[in-house]
Amino acid sequence: ESERATGGHGSSGSQCPAGSPWKTMATLGPESARAPLGQLGSSPSIQAHIGSANLPHNRGLERALEEAAASGVLNLSCRKLKEFPRTSANHDLSDTVEADLSKNRLADVPSEVCHLVALETLNLYHNCIRTIPDSIISLQSLTSLNLSRNQLGSLPVCLCGLPLRVLNASNNKLVSLPETIGQLHSLMELDISCNEITALPRHIGRLKALRELNVRRNLLCVLPEDLADLPLVKFDFSCNKVSTIPVCYRKMKQLQSLQLENNPLQSPPAQICIKGKVHIFKYLSIEAKMPDSLYLPAMERPGLTRPTTGSVEDIEQQKKQDSDSGVGSDNGDKRHSATEVVHVYLRSKCLRVRERPVAVCGSAWRYLSCFLVAVVFLRTHKSLESVDPQFTMRRKMEQLREELELMEQLRDLIESRLKVVLPEDLSSSLMDGVVLCHLANHIRPRSVASIHVPSPAVPKLSMAKCRRNVENFLDACKKIGVSEDKLCLPHHILEEKGLVKVCITVQALVEEGSPKHSALT
Repeated sequence: ESERATGGHGSSGSQCPAGSPWKTMATLGPESARAPLGQLGSSPSIQAHIGSANLPHNRGLERALEEAAASGVLNLSCRKLKEFPRTSANHDLSDTVEADLSKNRLADVPSEVCHLVALETLNLYHNCIRTIPDSIISLQSLTSLNLSRNQLGSLPVCLCGLPLRVLNASNNKLVSLPETIGQLHSLMELDISCNEITALPRHIGRLKALRELNVRRNLLCVLPEDLADLPLVKFDFSCNKVSTIPVCYRKMKQLQSLQLENNPLQSPPAQICIKGKVHIFKYLSIEAKMPDSLYLPAMERPGLTRPTTGSVEDIEQQKKQDSDSGVGSDNGDKRHSATEVVHVYLRSKCLRVRERPVAVCGSAWRYLSCFLVAVVFLRTHKSLESVDPQFTMRRKMEQLREELELMEQLRDLIESRLKVVLPEDLSSSLMDGVVLCHLANHIRPRSVASIHVPSPAVPKLSMAKCRRNVENFLDACKKIGVSEDKLCLPHHILEEKGLVKVCITVQALVEEGSPKHSALT
């Protein structure tokens, strides 16, 4: 209305009522009012208005510095800083105990930060930092340092002279840790995940206060044995290239969380690792006792080497080498012959069948452990004749042979009937009862009405559901006609303690369901 009254030229802003939107238009002038949007920036008044838009950011930065001077907590996170604010010189930050410079664009640790000698916590997460200055050693009160998600290629030695309790250097480009890391005697948490580290330093075992260690997603091939002496509560070495867990790790009594997935583990094998920490430590405890009883003769006698395969030709060749080297003669001893027999037998009966280069399949392990105790016992005597005749090598060998053959028969029975391939650890694959229930239904349809099976959401059945499956299987065996004397007990399946008895039950079940048996009955 006012623009029409003036003929489209608002000559004076005083003619517009206070608060009127036309007041601003009047001050801009008629040319500015009609100017395209791209040309408004050339107006001096508009430039002043745009320049004032930066004031809240600056005022916020100044306010953060003022609050830090008053409270001792400096928060400069998410401010796109490329350097420490120059106006910090106007504020007394000497008493700052916490500094958060995360999510900025810092290329280096600001020298101003290294002057905050009272600093206890420093957060430099998500910047572009490539190096850490040696002047950081002046922060002798620093207990927590977060360097994660930066561009660090190495950690300086001087960092190990700080009283750190928490050090996070994850998501960088580290290829190694300083050898002096063992000087961090107060360190409780160390996170170096998501780097390119190929080996941990040998002095890492000196971190006697370390409770949490995260080396996830690196290039580690070997775990140092010194870690077994640390009071670790959480240990994550998942997504590496580790093939063997040292047997001394069974001593980690305080360990509560162990993450090891996505490693090419061979010892313990995968079927043991998926069961969790308790089974892993149990395996390591057995493994710690096994090597000496199996391979000590080969280590004692330089002329004796273990055969590479379990074939008859290799055994004959080994015998020839032993006779040439004097092994097994009057002085070379029956104790050695016994352990050699054990070794050759294990390779021919277990390793060749399962095509594994080391150790024995999990199902046979418990039988071997008690047998090897006998071997160790025999090695402590001068001759086999000094042993109780009721506990001879021949008797034990025959018992072991029969048990292993029964287990192979059990595997063949199930795999041929159900057309499946069972895992190498046979006992663990049967303990939930699912395979056995399907076998009963294959022998006689609908003999097991309900089977609890794992799902993608719940990949592992509860113990209660496993027990129901096992009890349903045994009930089905009774209905089909398996006699009581051939039935195993639930704990033989659930606790993996009686695989031989399970084999007898399955064989009786298959015989009862065979066409010939059905015709006779």
